[in-house]
Amino acid sequence: MEKNTKFLKIPTNRIIALIIMDVMDITIASFVALYIRFDFQFQDIYPHYLKHYENIVIPNIFVTLLFFAIWKLYKSVWRYASANELINIVMANIFASVAQYLLCYFTGNLMPRSYNVLYCFFLILLTCGVRFGYRILRIINNKRMNIAMKNERTNVMVIGAGAAGNMLLKEIESSRYLELTAKCIIDDHSGCHGKFLRGVPIVGGRDKIQDAVRLYDIDEIIFAIPSANANTKKEILEICKETGCKLRMIPGVYQLINGDVSVSKLKDVEIEDLLGREPIQINTEEVLGYVRGKSILVTGGGGSIGSELCRQIAAHHPRQLIILDIYENTVYEIQQELLRKYPGLDLVVLIASVRNKKRINDIFEAYRPDIVYHAAAHKHVPLMEESPNEAIKNNVMGTYRTAQAADRYGVEKFVLISTDKAVNPTNVMGASKRICEMIIQDINQKSKTCFVAVRFGNVLGSNGSVIPLFKQQILEGGPVTVTDPNIIRYFMTIPEAVSLVLQAGAYARGGEIFVLNMGEPVRILDLAINLIKLSGLKPDTDIEIKFTGLRPGEKMYEELLMDEEGLKKTANKMIFIGKPIEFATEEFENQLEKLIAAARAESGDIRTQIKEMVPTYQWEKE
Repeated sequence: MEKNTKFLKIPTNRIIALIIMDVMDITIASFVALYIRFDFQFQDIYPHYLKHYENIVIPNIFVTLLFFAIWKLYKSVWRYASANELINIVMANIFASVAQYLLCYFTGNLMPRSYNVLYCFFLILLTCGVRFGYRILRIINNKRMNIAMKNERTNVMVIGAGAAGNMLLKEIESSRYLELTAKCIIDDHSGCHGKFLRGVPIVGGRDKIQDAVRLYDIDEIIFAIPSANANTKKEILEICKETGCKLRMIPGVYQLINGDVSVSKLKDVEIEDLLGREPIQINTEEVLGYVRGKSILVTGGGGSIGSELCRQIAAHHPRQLIILDIYENTVYEIQQELLRKYPGLDLVVLIASVRNKKRINDIFEAYRPDIVYHAAAHKHVPLMEESPNEAIKNNVMGTYRTAQAADRYGVEKFVLISTDKAVNPTNVMGASKRICEMIIQDINQKSKTCFVAVRFGNVLGSNGSVIPLFKQQILEGGPVTVTDPNIIRYFMTIPEAVSLVLQAGAYARGGEIFVLNMGEPVRILDLAINLIKLSGLKPDTDIEIKFTGLRPGEKMYEELLMDEEGLKKTANKMIFIGKPIEFATEEFENQLEKLIAAARAESGDIRTQIKEMVPTYQWEKE
């Protein structure tokens, strides 16, 4: 209790000092108004006006201080005073002046008519001087420090002369702790070129960025246009990254709406900011309609895709969310995050392997999930080439056991997270995921449960993807390793991929393989070059790019559809349905059992059996 009282203690010394200065201001404004009314001639002031002045000055002080208190002139933080505080000062003084006039009128202490106008004007002037004087001195001191510490401060260019840019400049201007100096502003609106915003020149549009960087010796560029569309952002950032400056940006429009634009909220420009397309949108109501009030199980819930699934599902009000994973560290992290964000969520976290048939069956029997998202899998291509039996045991056997349990315990929908590497696979991981797709298509034909698969490409920033690897290599000073200068991949952000998975689940009727539109493919070399430039470094000068050759099982490019599969549109232009490929189910089931048995027996010829089940699988035989 004592601690809270201390926290709420009013700074009485500051208030007393302001009151004393206000008393002086009221007294001076009253006399100066009368003095000016009589042309600066004290001897010309009528004696009865001096008597009226003496009669009203004390009650006027109390009335004026009361209005100042009502308009919070003793509670504002004047070091950050802005237009709102100025409005409060003006309104408080106008009301106080009107009150003084009424006081004079009803007490018979009338003053000259012009006196009241002059009094109001000088009182506003003096009150503003007292309250804004500290801020003015603070700005002057900051500018003096900027000059004194010129070589130690970071020269900043702000992109955008709008509200967000203004807020950033205000913070840079008023804070003594930020070692930043705003040198120039870039804005494409030609009407503001040559003007100043908070004393900082607006030097031109995006075509002037590189010239301004050299002219003003810029160290850092801050992109402050949160409302810019993806294409505009990409075009401007493409220019900025060629300057060698550090790049940062305001995260989004909502920070501007909340008035939450500050240097501390800036984020580094990421590679996804250069994709140059709008974020993928989904029909939230459709997703909400089939997730709300349901018990949902996410296997592999601690992984990149699994954890994002859990985040988005939790936001759609499920009855219960069950997270299952074999790796305790990552699943613990998502558990703690969800408990903080959604304290009312019925959250169950289980450590288990999808390979363990009895454990999986026990979980399904105990919790009876309505919807299952199966994201548990081994996914690293080179590692699975070295341990092919583990890929079959975890990916194939794990999917089979989980799908069987879903069928046995009456799950409504089972959604398999698949990959573009399942198409014409050249590696064990991709081939194992193709078998997983065949498993859910097979079981779907004889089950009341709706089994579907969702196939997509690489996700930016996922565990083991190239982006975190490149960032680490850059931090260590290089080299950045790229397998081949021409290798390309499809990319999507993790939240985008997961939102489309949820949308596809809403469309599911059974047996479909949903294919996500991943946009245009991207060269991995371009990703590496852009990341190096975004770090303010030069490729092959500061950071070497080293080509290492294709890894075992790696393709030059990935496909999202097999030649035999057709493509059917859905209500969402980013989601398509591939026509299922026919295969002999009875023969497939026999082969599946043999494959699982061979993997458990640590067969040295597992690839041959995979080839029998997936004819499109190709690998280089030793």
